[in-house]
Amino acid sequence: MTTQLADTPADGLAPEPAAHPLDPLSAQEIREAVAILKRSRELGETLRFVMISLHEPPKPPGLDFSLAPVPDRAAFIVAYDRAEKMLYEAVVSLSRDALLSWTGVPGRLPSYLAEDMLAIEEIVRADPGWQEAMRKRGVTDFSLAMIDPWPSGYYGPQDHPATSPRLCRPLTWLRSAPREHGYARPIEGLVVTVDMDARIVVDVTDHGVLPVPPNPGNYAPEFMFDQANRPAFTGLREDLKTISITQPEGPGFDVDGWAVSWQKWHLRVGFNPREGLVLHQVSYDDRGRIRPIMYRAALSEMVVPYGDASPTQWNKNVFDMGEVGMGLMANSLTLGCDCLGEIFYFDGVVNDSMGEPVVIENAICMHEEDAGISWKHTDFRTGEVEVRRLRRLVISTIATVGNYEYGFFWYLYTDGTIEYDVKLTGVLTTGAVAEGEKPRWGVLVAPGLYGPNHQHFFNVRMDMCVDGERNSVYEVDSVPEPDPALNPHHNAWIARSTRLETEGTACRDADQSTARFWKIVNPSVLNELGEPVAYKLMPGVTVPSMVQPGSAIYDRARFVQHNLWVTVYDPAQLYAAGRYPYQCPEPQGLPEYVADDAPVTDADVVLWATVGAHHIVRPEDWPVMPVAHTGFQLKPTGFFDGNPALDMPPSSPGGACHHHG
Repeated sequence: MTTQLADTPADGLAPEPAAHPLDPLSAQEIREAVAILKRSRELGETLRFVMISLHEPPKPPGLDFSLAPVPDRAAFIVAYDRAEKMLYEAVVSLSRDALLSWTGVPGRLPSYLAEDMLAIEEIVRADPGWQEAMRKRGVTDFSLAMIDPWPSGYYGPQDHPATSPRLCRPLTWLRSAPREHGYARPIEGLVVTVDMDARIVVDVTDHGVLPVPPNPGNYAPEFMFDQANRPAFTGLREDLKTISITQPEGPGFDVDGWAVSWQKWHLRVGFNPREGLVLHQVSYDDRGRIRPIMYRAALSEMVVPYGDASPTQWNKNVFDMGEVGMGLMANSLTLGCDCLGEIFYFDGVVNDSMGEPVVIENAICMHEEDAGISWKHTDFRTGEVEVRRLRRLVISTIATVGNYEYGFFWYLYTDGTIEYDVKLTGVLTTGAVAEGEKPRWGVLVAPGLYGPNHQHFFNVRMDMCVDGERNSVYEVDSVPEPDPALNPHHNAWIARSTRLETEGTACRDADQSTARFWKIVNPSVLNELGEPVAYKLMPGVTVPSMVQPGSAIYDRARFVQHNLWVTVYDPAQLYAAGRYPYQCPEPQGLPEYVADDAPVTDADVVLWATVGAHHIVRPEDWPVMPVAHTGFQLKPTGFFDGNPALDMPPSSPGGACHHHG
């Protein structure tokens, strides 16, 4: 149901003016949006605010907001009424001080509310059934229990959001002492189900008692030299020499609000509670001409399916973005640890369950890095050497979702390359096995303790605009020369380009055997060689999905089945697994978006790139995991007339280049 509302009279402060239509909502704007909604609707005491973010304006003509009337400044509000069990969407005009629409979304459930995260632990801790299960394991000090609020997943039709309560299925771990690392000691076999609206435990299922693993797994300096820990160290390394990152002349980037210029790159940074970091209007200054490449780029969804059939592992299939929220979970980054050098920070603004703004200081970090050699050649005849260093601008954010940390890094290079890198670290979610047993679906990392097999999949939505809004996508495979007459020496090969014609046929998979990549072409703009300008999408290390048809996660996470999806731009299509995946078994998102099989040639195309990390756990991943990487690159392919980094100046001898004799 949708209600359209007329303008309502103002009664308070006008929102502070935004410098640009794509700027994220400020704290003041969030307050004002909530105030307008409350003036316009009778909101019950059980209504909670899930996420409040910018209602992004339509694309302007020529992708340039200066060529169009100033768009409405509006907020998009997702709210949930606990008593009604009804999800609502609202669009609030801050420019006109009006509620533009109020829409009920029946049969769907929201992502976690901010107030759920800590409340669930206390609800479970107070439950007699859970307490009795803990006593069976010899635990009487319940204060040492660590209860993680895992989303419910989907167990069957009884969980369907149209009829089920809003559920959560927490899992329990046990600390050895206050502040210790709880994930070392899982309470195996114990699954609790919580009704998050009624605030009660509705089921405690105990699959049998296993001994709690004996060893702590602490990694903080005050704990890690205790011989009870594995592995034990005698002390911190004392031979590590200082590396100083200095920029005596200051950073090379300019920041105006959320607009960034660096070297020849121009872009706008954004942030919201669901996606976290967003890039807008990424373009490159090519000899005085600003050339667009991407209009919008952001993580659209991620999921972590576990490949373990045991009772506390099989339904770990969290959509960390759609069920929790990357922006809501963003870290406040600190100088000298998460980032190094001359740093600029952007604060992120999210909301609590009552609609109050919450500022995450330093949610986004931006800095420059030396990235090795950009290009080099030595003339062996003359001894002349020319070498240039490569630099990159780093824009990053890090989110903590329960046990894992996810770092999302965009790199812009001086040679025109764009790279997306996901850094995975944090702590394994663990399981216990009986003494002397080995897990079938995981790897032991300590006595009685194992890490389950699992995968991480990330889908990044990129609204492309390579030199303009109308692009085509080609799949490029390297294959042996197909004409035997042209290949007498059996060494020739060609790059075969196949244009992707429709959304339904543009669901594509990586193929290492043909070095496959995808080329985003503007057929209307030719380079000096008479070829259409292009960027190519190069997948990183690809991961085959282990999600099997018939599993509870298969339909919910259809986006993992292909490395590339291509759709025609639709501003309502933002999320690879749909807007509201919580407890929902039906295919949402990309399967719906491509169902009409619309043409994608010479069109306003959106690329959806799925990348993954395949995690067969190692003992070296314990007790805290070294960073693992996944991602992709976008590289210019005939976009420039030659090497765009040719004009990089030489490094000054004796400056950054020292020789230790």
